[in-house]
Amino acid sequence: MAAARNVLMAGGRVRRAVRLQVRVHPGSRRPGLVGRLADGSLKLAVAEPPEGGRANRAVESLLAELLLLARAQVRVVGGAAARLKQVEIEGLDAVDVERRLAGALAGRARPPVGSPGQDREASHGE
Repeated sequence: MAAARNVLMAGGRVRRAVRLQVRVHPGSRRPGLVGRLADGSLKLAVAEPPEGGRANRAVESLLAELLLLARAQVRVVGGAAARLKQVEIEGLDAVDVERRLAGALAGRARPPVGSPGQDREASHGE
């Protein structure tokens, strides 16, 4: 679940941000939004390996794409070296984040590769 919070910035300005807990599977062959875990955190798969912050940047890019935001509005703020990460989202409130994630989860529903009615060649990129 998304949690909204106020963040104090330089100069005493306060901005609204939303924090998400995300479980990341780096080095995946099929990057994307996998789903939600029982504790409400998101599960993401990224193709990049967990070396030199590459997987973290991929998480930021993927979430920005899913939430229709600029990458600069999405930052990994906790768990940089772990699979369980805290990600901060700027520019949306918690309700909008949850709504966009629900839409992304609904849009990713597709039959498994090789299931009846699915073109096998298209599913393998041939």
